[in-house]
Amino acid sequence: MLNDDFLTKWEHILADVNKTDVPLECIKKVVIKFKGGRQHTINLHTLQKQGLDLEDIEVLLNRTFTEQNDEIRDVDFVVDVGSVAKLVQPETDKLLGKL
Repeated sequence: MLNDDFLTKWEHILADVNKTDVPLECIKKVVIKFKGGRQHTINLHTLQKQGLDLEDIEVLLNRTFTEQNDEIRDVDFVVDVGSVAKLVQPETDKLLGKL
């Protein structure tokens, strides 16, 4: 389990990252905001728990964006800080270990 201080450091790092560059496995949920104020949240963690793999989720997201494109005002990607930290930290440790 990652401690709160560790995750806080990663939150600061991720604040400056362009979210379009984040792998799907590092996204917790997608919030689609429609014209007129309605919004729809797609929780990727829940979909994975229900048995969908990342390819299925990507197809679902692409289909949703394509079908609803004219009505979408904004899309927010909520990054799973813990997943990103677990993915990146081992490589960071290797790089820093060489200094």
